[in-house]
Amino acid sequence: MADMSPIDLQKALKGAEYPASRDDLVSVARNNGAGDQVVDKLEHSGTQRFDGPNDVQKAVFGNG
Repeated sequence: MADMSPIDLQKALKGAEYPASRDDLVSVARNNGAGDQVVDKLEHSGTQRFDGPNDVQKAVFGNG
């Protein structure tokens, strides 16, 4: 399976409202038809609350 890209994450979280809890973002991703890899990365991000998309990117990809 190919690695998940930031674009995959953005597509999965389309329509998400911030600030958001991890559980809220997992629900949005599932509703948007995200793949298991995206959902798993969100579920195991170690962050409970996200103030915006940049927070999600940092938690999932560890950059920034």
